[in-house]
Amino acid sequence: MDKEKVLELAKLSRISISDEEAESLSHEFESILNYVSEVKEVSNSPRKDLGEFETRNVMREDNAGHESGIYTEKILNEAPARQDNFIKVKKIL
Repeated sequence: MDKEKVLELAKLSRISISDEEAESLSHEFESILNYVSEVKEVSNSPRKDLGEFETRNVMREDNAGHESGIYTEKILNEAPARQDNFIKVKKIL
């Protein structure tokens, strides 16, 4: 990307830059665009070693879990206020 294109891009972006900044940016854009083209090459190339990245389920097994209600009394005792087997809170509406 040459200096003139950088100045045009700056104008379209409503950014004021000096000629020296445009010259510097033209070289930076060139290296950025080269890097992006390298990344595109890698992402488009087919992979032969897909065995390393096998898809598998990493979630835990769905089982019965713990007995229902075994923590209820402990949780209710920690609450500031309770009513029967419920935590009592302030009315919001």
